[in-house]
Amino acid sequence: MVSDAALRLHRRRHPMALSLAMLCIWTIGLCASSRPARAADPPPETLITVKTPKGALIQAELADTALKRAQGLMFREHLADERGMLFIFGDAQPWTFWMKNTKIPLDIIWMDGKKTIIHIERNVPICTRQDDGCPQYHSEEGALYVLELGGGRAETLQLQRGMRLSFKQP
Repeated sequence: MVSDAALRLHRRRHPMALSLAMLCIWTIGLCASSRPARAADPPPETLITVKTPKGALIQAELADTALKRAQGLMFREHLADERGMLFIFGDAQPWTFWMKNTKIPLDIIWMDGKKTIIHIERNVPICTRQDDGCPQYHSEEGALYVLELGGGRAETLQLQRGMRLSFKQP
């Protein structure tokens, strides 16, 4: 750490250098704060408990705003087996998902308004493309909810089309 006296002395001798240094520090801080979060686990009170027909519990982060839905699980490097992300939409559509900037394979599970599974994409691979050319995944039917789990979890939990999941919508 630089002492106040040294800073004052440096300021008198090199006022432009100090201004430039402060601008660089501010710019680095601004860039770091605008970078997508590397996502720590959310606090437990922000999780929704999703129960499978066989009684398994998944603690799902809620993606209920446009911003949260757009970010999804991007940039995550790990997703615990008992964790997921639950997307809640205002109207039933064949919502499209892709894996751009997603660093872990996922299972994507679409559900209708009764929380019945209408489509599952299993072990969807990551996409490392820098453009917007990543494959897109969607259901053929309208979905109100989509649950993302770590790749392979749907098979482990024996989830199938026609099964009903249960959770309380906030």
